[in-house]
Amino acid sequence: MPELPEVEVVRRGLADHVAGRVVSRVEVMHPRAIRRHLPGTVDFAGRIAGRELVAARRRGKYLWVDLSSGEAVLAHLGMSGQMLVQPPGTPDEKHLRVRLVFADDGPELRFVDQRTFGGLSVEPVVEVDGVALPAPIAHIARDPMDPAFDRTAAIAALRRKRTEVKRALLDQTLVSGIGNIYADEALWHARLHWARPTDTLTARKTGELLDAATAVMTAALAVGGTSFDALYVNINGQSGYFDRSLNAYGQEGLPCPRCGRAIQREPFMNRSSFSCPRCQPRPASV
Repeated sequence: MPELPEVEVVRRGLADHVAGRVVSRVEVMHPRAIRRHLPGTVDFAGRIAGRELVAARRRGKYLWVDLSSGEAVLAHLGMSGQMLVQPPGTPDEKHLRVRLVFADDGPELRFVDQRTFGGLSVEPVVEVDGVALPAPIAHIARDPMDPAFDRTAAIAALRRKRTEVKRALLDQTLVSGIGNIYADEALWHARLHWARPTDTLTARKTGELLDAATAVMTAALAVGGTSFDALYVNINGQSGYFDRSLNAYGQEGLPCPRCGRAIQREPFMNRSSFSCPRCQPRPASV
């Protein structure tokens, strides 16, 4: 699932190519793509058609576009959702779910989703700490790349959680934007095993972990994010290249870049966690 760097790449593309344009028509090809918009297809299209897409925004892994009506189109990319900008007349993608046609007859915005885990919805906007957010994500914390991110408060929140450190990193109500990939990479940089209890971490070590996550995501953003297959692409259909720079995630059996020991994979929350058994020793009590 796309994490902060991948979603930010898409947001920047939307800001460059669709912000400030007026939608003339909305076509929904698959009702599952708007299942989160409970009033249905006609209402979804009616709330967007005739409106200007004012700005593309993001918080953590969540992406939305403000409408001139004061509402927002919230996008859930899921496992395979893609926001593509295509010239009119370009053949439809096999898994095209929603099309936005603009009044200027310029490039269309298409939502493509092979696995249909993602989707779009039009949501009311609420104000949280002076920031306008779509109501369904009002509980999501700021991410480390947010100019107003409070590092000290985030450190305290992580240490209070009393759980495994990776679970805390993935809790979007504490710190947003970090998913499985960048959590593993940050833990590798900080030399922490994913099962380390948060209440055993010092404030200094927790800050080091947050700084590592920020650095890793910044580096990933610079190369377009991480693409393990063709399902994550930017709005032009191009893949990111950070998979070539991963130290732990997905590297099972390969030598740790720091010590040479083989990276191991362990089950974690119906997923996998990757770490170096020498650099990131498992806590003795776990």
